[in-house]
Amino acid sequence: MHSDTPRWSRRAFVLGLAGGAAAAAAAQPESTGLWEAGRGGYFLYRIPGLVVTRRGTVLAYAEARRHTGSDWDDIDIVLRRGTRGGLSFGPPTILPRVPGVERNPVANERHQGRPDWRTFNNPAAIAARDGRVHLLFCAEYMRVFYTRSDDDGRSFGAPVEITSALEPLRSRYPWRVAATGPGHGIELKNGRLLVPVWLALGTQGNGHGPSVNTTIYSDDHGRTWHAGELALADRPEFPNANETALIERAGGGVTMNVRTTSPRNRRTILTSPDGVSRWSAPQFDETLTDPICAAGLVRVPRKKGPPLWAFSNPDCVTRADGRDIVSKDRRNLTLRLSRDEGATWTTARVLEPGRAGYSDLAASRDGSNLLCHYETVSAAGTAVLRLVRLPLNQLTKP
Repeated sequence: MHSDTPRWSRRAFVLGLAGGAAAAAAAQPESTGLWEAGRGGYFLYRIPGLVVTRRGTVLAYAEARRHTGSDWDDIDIVLRRGTRGGLSFGPPTILPRVPGVERNPVANERHQGRPDWRTFNNPAAIAARDGRVHLLFCAEYMRVFYTRSDDDGRSFGAPVEITSALEPLRSRYPWRVAATGPGHGIELKNGRLLVPVWLALGTQGNGHGPSVNTTIYSDDHGRTWHAGELALADRPEFPNANETALIERAGGGVTMNVRTTSPRNRRTILTSPDGVSRWSAPQFDETLTDPICAAGLVRVPRKKGPPLWAFSNPDCVTRADGRDIVSKDRRNLTLRLSRDEGATWTTARVLEPGRAGYSDLAASRDGSNLLCHYETVSAAGTAVLRLVRLPLNQLTKP
């Protein structure tokens, strides 16, 4: 749900983020700028995603917004492959656009963008244990597509539409806007592929609200997809459930970590035994503050001891302009670790003390390094998507 305040136009993004860039640069080891606003024929890059394949290749992907930087811009999905654990990256590639896509009527009704623009948005990849890379994305926030790479992310097959998987939910929630992710999906121990989804009626803001969330899953390696139950619907204390991160629990269940527009400014947590049904009653995580922004969440394997959970988002519940509204300033991007599957969290590192937005996390296959792909600015004050590579042994020191 990208229609939030503040709006990420290139100019506002750059002016708002420039303040903390210099301090952040000195504090970030092995930092790489992957995309920079104004380069490659695009006005702005947003919505970072990240996975590490079975071979250890880092796949970083994002939305490349051509004209204005808005959610309903003319948007491509771009990807870069990182080798040597993410120390070096190849040139960007553009994922295939789907021909014949019509403009979402919601965009026209809400006067978003131009009729000739086409939005390909919200990529969410899964790096499976068998080496395949599954990728879901949307067209015009109303059609969902699936594609797969069998060559470690070098190329992807022709996209196949799977929007019909979400159709059964219309009887309960007559959605007209749909978005996968953002960020990444997960593969469960039993082989289930699982991706978060949010659905909106398209009657508020720029068409991305009001909203609820769910999951979409495949039990046959991506051949067919099905919708899970609505996880946060008809819960007024948790309004506009949208961008969600998923993580598998040690016992096989799934935790959902959700962005809402609650004035509590906290992440919302609920669990399911299978990731698709019987969702628990939602609760606020009082530690995980939320300025109303997407977040990163990943399970980090360790050679000794149980896996860690890592979480990233802008840790801020204030506004510099003093306005009393729900959305707070997106700054102080913070990485947190949990040794007890999200029951408690400790601050591991402030990645960006200045302004920063969306982020996604991935871990190396052996758990030695944690990677974060996030929105910030360069030292020159230009909006960029940056990847930082952090040794886990540094993060787990007392």
